[in-house]
Amino acid sequence: MRFVSTFNRPLRLREHTVNAPDREKVSPPSPELNGFNTKAIAIRGCCAEDSGMPLVINGQTIDDAVIDQEFSAIKAHYESMGSISCCERDDEFRGFARDNITFRALLTQEAQKSIPEPPVGDVDEAFAKLKEEHGGEEQFYASVGLNPEQDELIRKDLELNLQVESLRQNVYEGLTEPSEDDCRNYYANNLDQFTDEDEVRASHIFKSVREVEKRENIFKQLCDVREQLANGGDFVEAAKQHSDKPAEEIDLGFFKRGELMDEFEIITFSMKVGEVSPVFNTPHGFHLAKVTERKTGEPKPFEDVSQLIKEELTAQKQDEKLQQFVDELKKSAKIEYIEPEDSTESHSGH
Repeated sequence: MRFVSTFNRPLRLREHTVNAPDREKVSPPSPELNGFNTKAIAIRGCCAEDSGMPLVINGQTIDDAVIDQEFSAIKAHYESMGSISCCERDDEFRGFARDNITFRALLTQEAQKSIPEPPVGDVDEAFAKLKEEHGGEEQFYASVGLNPEQDELIRKDLELNLQVESLRQNVYEGLTEPSEDDCRNYYANNLDQFTDEDEVRASHIFKSVREVEKRENIFKQLCDVREQLANGGDFVEAAKQHSDKPAEEIDLGFFKRGELMDEFEIITFSMKVGEVSPVFNTPHGFHLAKVTERKTGEPKPFEDVSQLIKEELTAQKQDEKLQQFVDELKKSAKIEYIEPEDSTESHSGH
């Protein structure tokens, strides 16, 4: 039976940034630069000839499905940042995926050779913690698509993870903590990362368009209202008279980008204080907006973010040291990749 761990998610970004949005703000994760999830990779028991799998690392065969999963996670990360469209960088991302899988496989292999198996109690504790993180035993099995009959395989993967973590800590030995000067230099050179977002305060007039045949009339009505406002009319009074929203919802208060509908934010963040927008529509209906105040984001004090910076610089040092360690492993490794389109062609890393 082959089993590929489901709960050790494929690489997306540097492991220390996963599930840590504050850390991501300190240093946006990048799969190109030391972007390795260094947890163990559990690939067992097949031959390349039997499976037609494309990546072989020191005789350990990696199913192309594992690379596909890694590739999908990397691509999803870039799509979430809006930095790609469709398939323009697929070859590049697939290369990242192969590199990441190779990194994890080499680290796992070395951990198995050089780190003793962890005590049963440590594995029990890790398993219990894993279930707790998923909301309990039942939710754990449901979310990872496994069942209690596969506990032995899960425990084996947890053993590998603990061995890899021990190896990582060994690699990190001797690293010094970032100094205050290091942290202050990072703060000064990356001040935009520690600056609060701009905020806008706006009031609005909203007209719902439930009946399509009334759209044109409603649009003209709001255009007339806007003309009145341009000639000195009071926005709040106009909203009370014409808006479909109650009076207490005229003033939207302060908001940041990402908190309201895109269409509304694009308009309001482009406006000056006191300016009234053109009539614009969203999926909900037609709007008129007036910006009443703006707040420019201010940098957070160094003291408020110094610990985050220290953690980030420490993680960067660890990434660099771990990368150097794996680069040494690569020098004596045999790495073969067979392109899926042509199973007769291979590329050796040694």
